[in-house]
Formats: sequence, C-alpha cells, structure tokens
Amino acid sequence: MAESWRIEGEYLENCNCDVLCPCLLGPRNAHGGAMARPTEGHCDVPMVFQIVKGNHGPVDLDGTHAALAIYTPGAMGDGNWTLGVYVDEKASPEQRAALEKIFSGQAGGVLGRVSALVTRTLPTRTASIEFGKDGRKRWARIGGGILDCELEGIEGRQPGTESWIDNVKHPVSSRLAAARATRGAYRDHGFTWNNAGRNGHYSRFVWTGP
Repeated sequence: MAESWRIEGEYLENCNCDVLCPCLLGPRNAHGGAMARPTEGHCDVPMVFQIVKGNHGPVDLDGTHAALAIYTPGAMGDGNWTLGVYVDEKASPEQRAALEKIFSGQAGGVLGRVSALVTRTLPTRTASIEFGKDGRKRWARIGGGILDCELEGIEGRQPGTESWIDNVKHPVSSRLAAARATRGAYRDHGFTWNNAGRNGHYSRFVWTGP
C-alpha cells in the first residue's frame, strides 16, 4: 500500500510567457488540460518549493526543498512534457527519496495525475536549493548555476500588496499571486532559459497523497 503523505509551504514559478500566462486563463480540453498556445509556442518553467511542514509516511519533511523544471513543446494539455526533479542536498537520504517520489509523481497526488502528460523524465539531481521572500518579492536559487530567479508581485490596489488571481485551475494552488520576474535564468539538462521580465506566480500550497 502506498504511503500517505502531506506537504505544505511556499512555492514560486517563472515561465517564458508574457504576463499573464495564457495557459492559466485560456481554454481547456475534456480532461482539464490547458490548450492555449504559450506566448512563444512552447513552455519553459521552473518551479521551486519550500516545505514548511510535511511528511511522507514516517519520514519528516519539515524544512526541506524541492524543484521542478518543465518543458512542453506546445500547449501544456497536449502532453509530451519533459520533467526534471531537484531534491535538497541538505536533506537526509530518506528525505531525498521521499521528495523524489512526491515530485516525480510516483507517490500519487497532484503530480501523480500530471505525470500522464510526461513522456521524458530527466535524471533527478541533488542540489542546494534556496527559497526566500520579502514583501512582494520571492526568490530561489539552485546551486551550481542551475537557477537564479526573483519575482516581484504586481502591486495591488493597496500600496505594498500584490494582485491575486483566484479560483484558477492550476496544479499547485487555486489562488496565485500575479508576478513578473526580475531575474529568471535556468541552465541544465541541455536547456538554457532566460525568463527575466516574463510571467511568474507564487503562493502557499498544500498537497496530499496518494
């Protein structure tokens, strides 16, 4: 029987689409997959997760990090995704194994459902992963020059607040901050992305499985 698990914390993402990403608000197929054409015809998107509290069965995941790198050659709902997983080098071997199961989709949950769209899974990397926040700013880094990303939330009606998009069909959260990247460099697995000035989101998240 698959282990039950739960993780919660903060996340950010930065894709190569203009603000706002058409995948988020465009048409859907019968399975709920986004069918809007990305701004550049393909999607390059890193996602970084800070797990504040969590477990995979008996394995405590509090304070760990993980990240994803996703490439799609067309509309996300058409599938043919390439997926790379990064797990926290500061985590124990048991924690890293649990993170890999969750973020590769092997443990079920949100990413287990999304995994049907993945046709190419890249080797999992163990790396230093940093996540920070200050007001409307969020940033993340993956060591070895793999990722350097910073987002700034688009200011809302009240000074110092961000604009939020609510009740959206997104695998991480139904409520996302609208943001733009001030830095957005990713280089690994033969990919080189520069998403500075492009679309970003951040939010709290809660995932469970299987």
